[in-house]
Order: sequence, then C-alpha cells, then structure tokens
Amino acid sequence: MKTVAVIGGAGFIGYNLVSELIAQDIKVKVVDDLSTGNRIHEFADYLIKDISEIGNEELTEYLKDVDVVFLTAALARVQPSIKDPQRYNKVNVDGTLNVLLACHKAGVKRVVYSASSSCYGETNIFPTPETAPTNSLSPYGLQKYIGEQYCKMFSEVYGLDTVSLRYFNVYGEYMNTSGAYCLAMGIFTNQLMEGKPLTITNDGNQRRDFTYVKDVVQANILAATHPEPLKGESFNIGNGKNYSINEVADMMGGEKQYGEKRLEPFQTLADNSKARKILGWEPKGDLPTWLKSYVEELNITQ
Repeated sequence: MKTVAVIGGAGFIGYNLVSELIAQDIKVKVVDDLSTGNRIHEFADYLIKDISEIGNEELTEYLKDVDVVFLTAALARVQPSIKDPQRYNKVNVDGTLNVLLACHKAGVKRVVYSASSSCYGETNIFPTPETAPTNSLSPYGLQKYIGEQYCKMFSEVYGLDTVSLRYFNVYGEYMNTSGAYCLAMGIFTNQLMEGKPLTITNDGNQRRDFTYVKDVVQANILAATHPEPLKGESFNIGNGKNYSINEVADMMGGEKQYGEKRLEPFQTLADNSKARKILGWEPKGDLPTWLKSYVEELNITQ
C-alpha cells in the first residue's frame, strides 16, 4: 500500500487507524464530515464531506490514486437508529453504496468495510461464528449488514475486491465520552468524572465481547494487505472473551444505578478462529488491565 483513504478517519476507530498508517509511512487521505469525531492528523489530507451527500464524481476523483479504502464511516449505535431510522439509513446504506461505486470507478484495489456484530442480534450460538444466522434487532444492525451484502455484490458483479470486518464492542484510546455516539464505557467515564452514579440499562448482567481498538486497527491492516482476493468475505473481529456490564462498572469503580429497560442481545461472544486462520490476526488487548490504567490516568478518585 502506497496511498490509502480512510472514510470516516476523524472518528474513534478511523483516527486510530489513520495514526497507525501514517506511522508506517503510508500516505493517507481522509473523507469525513466531522459529525461523530473531529480528530485531525497533521500528516493526512482531508476532504470534509458527508459520504451520503458528496457527489459521486467528486468522490471518484478524490480516490483515483488510492490503493485501498478503509470504510469506517457510519452513524453508529443501536438506540439512536431506532429513533431515526431514515437518517441512519441514508448514511449507513446510501453512503456506503456511494463509496463503493466511487471506489469501483476510481480503480481502487480493495475496500475494507467496518461491519458490526450487531448483525447477529439475539443469537444462541456461542462463541458466534460468521456462519451463524443474522437476525438484527435494530435499523443500525440491519443497515451494517446491508453494507456487507453490498460489498460482496461489488466483488462478484464489479470485480472490486472487498472484505467486511464485524467488530465486537470496540474500546480504547480516543473513544467518545460524550454525545449521541458514546458507548457504555464512555458514558461511565463521563459520569465518574462528574461524580455521578454509573447508569446501567436492564440488570447489568448482559455480557459483551470488548475488543481493543489497536487490535481492530491491526485487523484492518492485515485485511488490506492480504495477498489473495478476499471476495467479500466477512470476519469476526472480537476478543473471544466477554464481561458483564456490571463487571465493567466494578472495574471502573463508583456507585451503580439501574434504570432504562431496553431491547438488546443478552450476550455477544466472538468466534474469531476464521480471522486468526486466514488473516493471521491475534487480539492482544486485555480489558481489565487497560481499564485500570485508563482510570488511573484520568485521576478519578472515589
């Protein structure tokens, strides 16, 4: 890879990816509207546009010298997508299609698509392999799966090589700690810093497979540089170990407070053997160790 583009490169995962690519002396171009993150890397080139609004010709022109595109842009989170499915569909489906079409026309060699484990919904297969049935419980989960299907179709019909990485609950440096796109750990962080109880949905016994962002970045790079065509294949990118939300709250410290009841899968747990075997990926992040260091760095005292 000599020149790549990170679509959504100012967000949480995207910025971590941009930083690592630049550290490897790879030229990076970024497309982002700065709506879910505004981290700008001084050594990257930026086109500040919404992928669902930008004209396809303009996007195609911007991608003409690009070898690999990492498509990390999305309106994330389940609950907001339930409240506003049309807006989420415009970005997560129409925007994805716009990017794929521009990549095909620009002659991009491969697209690495950020998919989501939410496509599995409430499964009863644990650890969950890529062959498990999809049963999305939200517009977001469905939209991200449609994006996977578009990637596979572009490989089959247009000859654009693609690969989809199904992330399981990503955490780590630069994660959001406020706003509509903030996940549980980010919410807890903000509440701890304000001296408030940690608000937990349902009973807190729901379990999640938490995956370190630097492991996700490594999965992206391995997928981008894989020597053989990947032809729209999907890979679970999860740690392979899960923790309850109560356990996460206890690791971070502070009083717990239970409130909102909502529809959500009780458990996520990745079977990551396919990514290990084919991509050579191996997750190294350890949630308890990282959280201990993270809380200490924030200088939060209980």
